[in-house]
Amino acid sequence: MTDAAVANTDQAAYWNADAGTTWSQLQDILDFQLAPLSRAALAALAPAEGEHILDIGCGCGATSLDLAWAIDPEGSVLGVDISEPMLAVARQRADQAGYKQVRFALGDAQVFPFEAGAFDAVFSRFGVMFFEDPTAAFANIRRALKPGGRLAFVCWRAPTENPVMMLPMQAAARHFEAPPAPVDPLAPGPFAFADGERLRGIMRAAGFTDVTLTPHDEAIGAPTLEDSLKLSLRVGPLGRMLVANPDKAEAALASVREALAPYVKADGVLLPSATWIVTARSPG
Repeated sequence: MTDAAVANTDQAAYWNADAGTTWSQLQDILDFQLAPLSRAALAALAPAEGEHILDIGCGCGATSLDLAWAIDPEGSVLGVDISEPMLAVARQRADQAGYKQVRFALGDAQVFPFEAGAFDAVFSRFGVMFFEDPTAAFANIRRALKPGGRLAFVCWRAPTENPVMMLPMQAAARHFEAPPAPVDPLAPGPFAFADGERLRGIMRAAGFTDVTLTPHDEAIGAPTLEDSLKLSLRVGPLGRMLVANPDKAEAALASVREALAPYVKADGVLLPSATWIVTARSPG
């Protein structure tokens, strides 16, 4: 990816280094965790046979393959992501599944040269919260839609509403001399769109109409306690703290295991999550 093709340079560096590799290695567990939220957002989009759909922040390709199944061989899916390690997994998955109607592109959706009016719909599962200029990014994405084209995505609400994201760090915090630095709630990151009114304003400023934010609450998690611990120690705020404090890993693991134990169910380790299901249209 050339510098001219990237507006979000920090995110490009992050997702093409250790984060992209880690997510690629843990993708099966992450897909299990996020699949229920994918289904909710896909239901809101309602992809139809023969449609041409853009998947923003497609990562390792699970959502692109779900879309490909829905649109049949007469349609097409373009998955765009800023992470080459994750796209390598996505391409391999598509080849193994035999989906010829899916292709992937490395790029920053904020400035990617999409063909104007090429898509019936746009989808994203947690791929749109990382833009340095979200209004510019959504305006660029909107131009890729046909008049009247649809958009649907899922994004996180506030950290305090998401034990699935925050509980491991909270359980392990006492083992660290200094807590994680506070995160600017408006900075690019998982919770950048927690404020629904701000998000609604961004979408409207980008030119979208019929903007609707629907709160969605659902328990999600990993298949087993060991899988949940693996995610907790390598992904999210606790994972970042342990990179800087590897000597705390054993103590943190014990505390997180104890905190997660009450959430172990027959169908997985399931904790509360809180998201927005966002839908909108390009003006027709």
